[in-house]
Amino acid sequence: MGVLNEISSPLSAYLSTASTFQIVGLGLATFIAASIFINVLRQVLVKNPNEPPIVFHWVPLIGSTITYGIDPYNFFFACREKYGDVFTFILLGKKTTVCLGTKGSDFILNGKLRDVNAEEVYTPLTTPVFGKDVVYDCPNAKLMEQKKFVKFGLTTSAFRSYVGLINNEVKSFFSKDNSNKKFASSSGTVNLPPVMAELTIYTASRSLQGKEVRERFDSTFADLYHYLDMGFSPINFMLPWAPLPHNRKRDYAQKKMAETYMSIVKQRREEKAEEREEDMIWNLMNCTYKDGKPIPDHEIAHMMIALLMAGQHSSSSTITWIFLRLATRPEVQDELLQEQKDILGVNEDGSIKNLAYDDLSRLPLHAQVVKETLRLHAPIHSVMRRVKQPLAVEGTPYVIPTTHTLLAAPGVTSRTPDYFPEPMLWEPHRWDESPSEKYTHLSPAHLKEGVAEETEDYGYGLVSKGAASPYLPFGAGRHRCIGEQFAYVQLQTILAILIRDMKFFNVKGKEGELVGTDYSSLFSRPLSPAVVRWERREKS
Repeated sequence: MGVLNEISSPLSAYLSTASTFQIVGLGLATFIAASIFINVLRQVLVKNPNEPPIVFHWVPLIGSTITYGIDPYNFFFACREKYGDVFTFILLGKKTTVCLGTKGSDFILNGKLRDVNAEEVYTPLTTPVFGKDVVYDCPNAKLMEQKKFVKFGLTTSAFRSYVGLINNEVKSFFSKDNSNKKFASSSGTVNLPPVMAELTIYTASRSLQGKEVRERFDSTFADLYHYLDMGFSPINFMLPWAPLPHNRKRDYAQKKMAETYMSIVKQRREEKAEEREEDMIWNLMNCTYKDGKPIPDHEIAHMMIALLMAGQHSSSSTITWIFLRLATRPEVQDELLQEQKDILGVNEDGSIKNLAYDDLSRLPLHAQVVKETLRLHAPIHSVMRRVKQPLAVEGTPYVIPTTHTLLAAPGVTSRTPDYFPEPMLWEPHRWDESPSEKYTHLSPAHLKEGVAEETEDYGYGLVSKGAASPYLPFGAGRHRCIGEQFAYVQLQTILAILIRDMKFFNVKGKEGELVGTDYSSLFSRPLSPAVVRWERREKS
């Protein structure tokens, strides 16, 4: 009996523990099932006619987060077909109201400060990356002043110098003699996303921030930039403080990069060196706010981080898409090359003459390639605002309560056949000023109608309000990207220089076959790997 008691005692304990786990598991399953049942019942039975319809979802809190996150555009179009242009979905537990179409974009992007707020939405994501007291981590009035300071480096005179600097960076990067050895031969294959990301870091840092900063961009500094980029993970909208591995790297990188910029500022102050032409750091060191206070060194550093990331992110994604698209259209590559020969002329050795800033406006097809790529592949697919007071949506019975977040998706109109016939067809010639019969049917509808753009000065110069345009890759209103013109200069220059020396082909040999889009970050980008074949052009 003693032996039996010794055996039965732990056995009983085991069975008791197993029984407890079963009870807990059953209770949890019951709770989840009940939550789903109540959630579905509420959607079916409780409907507020004064609020937009809610996209049906099974699981509370999660709602439509996964479906939206996998492919936002498919989600938007599917919901639009079922619910119309205005609807609400659950995003990470938050009621998010989407307003589509040009009216929807205008309603949100041109909303008044008393009605909608961007800072409250984005600061959990951007402040740990950029740093304190800049961009969304400060009052809107201060942000407008900061934008005005930064516009120093976004003038026509600055752009004139940038074209030559970008030219040199591109030629050096793709040279056979470059130390990276990626392009040491006459042909090969390349995974475009990481290569273009690296290139645009160099071009943005050299042009926007100067030689001194560019020289700091060794492999270590590039790694820091990558760690910062990881901070834009969507989970950080909710958990920016969480001690996750990517957040630890983000915080380390932010501190190191800020220290680097502040060390440059400190050294310049100590040396009292002469001011350098078109140098953003010098400009910020000499700027003062309206109250007479100079910009603190840590704000200069944080603005430089924000400026670098703004100058690199959209360009990295877009230039990758440009060459992925061109790899499926060799004839367009030939047209681009011929356009340069015809307009810029050739030297005695057959090479095309040097490119200058004023030449960019004389190369319409180059501009159209960039514009058409941005139409289909805008870097930001969703623009959000926090509702500050109940908002009536014109033309509907809906009033958006303060518990909601608003979401604009200008890229939806860029993919709508009412504005762009055959919208998913990548065709730069749809933007031709006088399209041939082959492309007339593809012309954007709003250009045919000659709709004029409204402009307004929010404190840093006139910008488009975007009320009438279905093409808004850089947003509209007070938060419109001030680096729009720099992006076009950078993208067109990289395109023009690279197309002179290299040809790109789809490795699979199938016209139109592309990689998918990665929507896992705040900025959408091509999925990697995205491999193309390249060949150097024969010199005449």
